[in-house]
Amino acid sequence: MTTHTPVHTTSHTAHLRARNLHLARGGRVLLRGVDLTLAPGDRLAVVGENGRGKTTLLEALSGDLDPDLGTVQRHGTLGVVRQELVVADDDHRTIGDLLDDLLARPLGAVRELDEAADALTGDLGSQAMSRYDAALATATAIDAWDAPRRLEVALTEVGALTDRHHRLAAMSVGQRYRVRLVGVIAARDDLLLLDEPTNHLDVRGLDHLARALREHPGAAAIVSHDRALLADVATGFLDLDPSSDGSALLVSGGLQQWQEARRRRRAAWEDAYRAQQDEHDRLHSRADAARSRLSTGWRPDKGTGKHQRQSRAPGVVRALNERIDELQEHRLEVPSPPPRLTLPPSSTAPGSPLLRADQVRVDRSDATDTTGTAPATGRPHRLAETTLRLEGGDRLLVVGPNGAGKTTLLQVLGGQMAPSAGAVRRLGGAHIGMLAQEDEGHSGPPTMHRGSPGERRRRELAGLFAARPDVLLLDEPTNHLGISGVDDLLSALEDSPAAVVLATHDRSVLRALAHWPRLELGG
Repeated sequence: MTTHTPVHTTSHTAHLRARNLHLARGGRVLLRGVDLTLAPGDRLAVVGENGRGKTTLLEALSGDLDPDLGTVQRHGTLGVVRQELVVADDDHRTIGDLLDDLLARPLGAVRELDEAADALTGDLGSQAMSRYDAALATATAIDAWDAPRRLEVALTEVGALTDRHHRLAAMSVGQRYRVRLVGVIAARDDLLLLDEPTNHLDVRGLDHLARALREHPGAAAIVSHDRALLADVATGFLDLDPSSDGSALLVSGGLQQWQEARRRRRAAWEDAYRAQQDEHDRLHSRADAARSRLSTGWRPDKGTGKHQRQSRAPGVVRALNERIDELQEHRLEVPSPPPRLTLPPSSTAPGSPLLRADQVRVDRSDATDTTGTAPATGRPHRLAETTLRLEGGDRLLVVGPNGAGKTTLLQVLGGQMAPSAGAVRRLGGAHIGMLAQEDEGHSGPPTMHRGSPGERRRRELAGLFAARPDVLLLDEPTNHLGISGVDDLLSALEDSPAAVVLATHDRSVLRALAHWPRLELGG
């Protein structure tokens, strides 16, 4: 069992405590012996590559999944934001229905306080006074009176739809996500469990999320790859990436402390692996040498007596057996460090003309895709007049707030949406590859839609690069990727000879690619 130091110990009453937590999925152990404590003021960043158990851990902490071993104790109310909010086409719930459910706690606290105050008018006994005191303490702790205002501000800041009568089924994945995210945070539950909360947020929304988390009076566990967010809010890190002994890495402190601890752990692992492999090779060579002496080296020169040969043979055999025993006893206990995400480059010639978009514009609410179907996203497609020329090796960042037309531009360039005006031409038979912002699960083989969103994202990227396109159109490609996966993707993009158009709100990506040309949409 691995024991970790609690992230935060200033509060005597923790909102959540996990002890000796073991989690497995499909016969594969994801986590073993994890100990952690969350108290008010803690903001624990849960990081790691895709498939390492981050979402599974949140499910266990929330009570949605029973751990294979260990215990989870929770105190206080719980607010959970999962990566996906799946809504069936025949689901008639509206934005208002969702928000009413999410704000049930603060609105209920205000109602309870009002009822307790009314009860005091006719009864000043100890029981009525105790009820009123408890109701007042609860409402004050979460600032329940301000919850509706917090929600309205948050909906505006993240660019969410505000029409309470709008059906959830008629909204895009991102629109539904933003409404639920701000509703959960506005409710101010004691403990927040957030799975990739930066997905679908623009720069303004990201800034609001960071402020809201810093101001949150309770504790939070946040699964995220967004280094900018984690640098702003995290007070501790739980790193679930593989280690030489299979234990998770728990670090108290901010982003810099975690990155340094992670570098030390990886370097120590690589050193131990190399040392073990070198020793194994050395012992293997000694055994081979002993084996060679047994077949040839022990034989004396011609004319030497038979008894001399017989007397030497047992010693050579004994030496060989000793070398073989040494080799067998030297167990390879240090596993090899995990490989990184590798994405093959295309064979696109630098400077070769690939794609032209001449004065393309989308300005109608009934914009259709190339099949003639109008996407039901709940928001009109709009794109201001844009002209682009793409050649092999070109780079372009497309930025702007939600609704500015970033996704629409990529769909027009990729031929998935017909523009209202202008034209797009592929040149020289250029092969276009596009990564959508989200996999809605409507196309492709069933294997492409298995696993976590992060695992699906990796498969999508691998499939996209394997096709070796000349033009890469990437819509929020870091959604659901772990931090090292983002690093690997950015490295592949820098090295790719293809033309790359990338739309993103990810602040760590924008900082890393600050040297790329930018196209600002939406002013």
